[in-house]
Amino acid sequence: MAWTGKILRVNLTSGSVKQEALNMDWAQTYLGQRGLATKYLVEEIDPKCDPLGPDNKLIMATGPLTGTMASTGGRYSVICKSPLTGCVACSNSGGFIGAELKNAGWDMIIFEGKSKKPVYLYVENDKAELLPADKIWGTSVWATDEWLHKKHQDPALRIAAVGRSAENGCLYSAVINDLHRAAGRSGVGTVMASKNLKAVAVRGTAGVGNIKDPKRFMQATTEAKQVLAENAVTGQGLPTYGTQVLMNVINEIGALPTRNMREVQFEGAHKISAEAMAEPRKSDGKANLTTNAGCFGCTIACGRISTIDRTHFTIENKPQYWGNSGGLEYEAAWAMGTDTGIDDLDAVTYANFICNEDGMDPITFGATVAAAMELYEAGVIGDKETGGIAFKFGNAQALAKAAEMVATGEGFGKDLALGSKKLCEKYGRPELSMTVKGQEFPAYDPRGIQGMGLAYATSNRGACHLRGYTVASEVLGIPEKTDPLVTDGKAGLVKAFQDATAAFDSSGLCIFTSFAWTLENVAPQLDAACAGGWSPERLAEVGERIWNMEREFNLEAGMKASDDTLPKRLTTEKANTGPAEGKVNGLSAMLPEYYELRGWSKDGKPTDKTRQRLGL
Repeated sequence: MAWTGKILRVNLTSGSVKQEALNMDWAQTYLGQRGLATKYLVEEIDPKCDPLGPDNKLIMATGPLTGTMASTGGRYSVICKSPLTGCVACSNSGGFIGAELKNAGWDMIIFEGKSKKPVYLYVENDKAELLPADKIWGTSVWATDEWLHKKHQDPALRIAAVGRSAENGCLYSAVINDLHRAAGRSGVGTVMASKNLKAVAVRGTAGVGNIKDPKRFMQATTEAKQVLAENAVTGQGLPTYGTQVLMNVINEIGALPTRNMREVQFEGAHKISAEAMAEPRKSDGKANLTTNAGCFGCTIACGRISTIDRTHFTIENKPQYWGNSGGLEYEAAWAMGTDTGIDDLDAVTYANFICNEDGMDPITFGATVAAAMELYEAGVIGDKETGGIAFKFGNAQALAKAAEMVATGEGFGKDLALGSKKLCEKYGRPELSMTVKGQEFPAYDPRGIQGMGLAYATSNRGACHLRGYTVASEVLGIPEKTDPLVTDGKAGLVKAFQDATAAFDSSGLCIFTSFAWTLENVAPQLDAACAGGWSPERLAEVGERIWNMEREFNLEAGMKASDDTLPKRLTTEKANTGPAEGKVNGLSAMLPEYYELRGWSKDGKPTDKTRQRLGL
């Protein structure tokens, strides 16, 4: 049935580790991973609890297709209440640890309470125990990974850990697994560190052998892989260029947020693009891009592995960074490059290495640096606050130093670790924070892609492109082309993407498959693997149920309809160049229709009729 039927419950306060049966009624209603784990979260915590207090819980969850032969079936998610937004947090990651957890026989791990001393969880199939982490507390993710591998003498051990940034309370710290894959957004790593939990180390050899109909599952996954291979995005674009294929594309259509979203096109975009990453350097004849890489079971392999020029100022005296590691993806390159006005590819790659090494979300980090740069250029902050560093747009040295300071929690890094919302509030200019519900925007300007404005405003975890990626339709024409500069029809488009994405995120599959797959492709795989009968229609309903469940949690946590908004800059300051020149985002024209399609009241609450229809 694809689910293992087992949960590991870890009480960090008492030190107990217990096995529980998975609630199969919930599994049939919420599927797995994002949906099922969020169901556990909302049933077990007070929405008003302190995100960094012992009453918050942290859940690591797999989906029913995680660990199977389904393409991209290596996903897992980390779920909790976010310290950055106060909303529900669900951060999805690839790599190999999700599949390892499933192969060890577990659907999810629920962490509750807080340990008195630093610990890590060691899981080897049915064996699970908390062990002292005092020797690795205060060290980076990379140092933690090395120490755990040496201690357990198992090169196949898969590890997820938090870095020093999380220990120091950075509100956007990530959980990093397999050295450079990340459950990246919303501060899930900060919550993990607040519980004195340094790492989770997993070794699974039991396998995933409970597929409902193995022969039909093999046929369904084989057919689905062929669809991926024949698609221009998943079969060619992403393997060759990674998500960075979008840098020049989005710049050309005038939707590349630049210098804290003051502009919509960046003159240096080509210098930090996928094409630039593949270009041999003059200094040593080598390219920034070393190779592409795939997560567990992935037939796309969009990951980037990069190497920095050893003579570059960031690493010329730091041989520990001379090797290759996780390279730039589009969102990271945008946030630390375009949004800060920096076109130094190696400097941006170095900042990305630091984000991986010490566990920071590069989107929020880069956007917070951009906000600091605008504060600095406006004279709101100066060298006194920044420690003598000129936080000017385009200053690559400032970016590199900022990454180091946030990682260690030193100097101005303490302010940057707050995220842009609290940073800008601290210095009296809250309007310079480009956030929704406290979380920073990703790399698509909603003046040039109207549907994304509505997707950002209504996202259940703050500004996010991975909750409803209408860029697929508005820019790439997937599954059909819509005009990015109009608001008509975008309410329905956003809702459809949001619901489908929730289903993908709950299956154990990567959302990038949705460039080629629809729920019509996912349903046969789930139906062959899982008991219960799974159709595209049922999956769409599951996605809608999950979306409304998350919404209700946020409302109970204190969120209001007034939080479904965008920064004033994006609704009043017109795009200055490109196809969207003269436009602002038309959120006010889309939001009322969206509420109506959702079955919500005018104040943004699911109606009794909607709740009853979805079984909430």
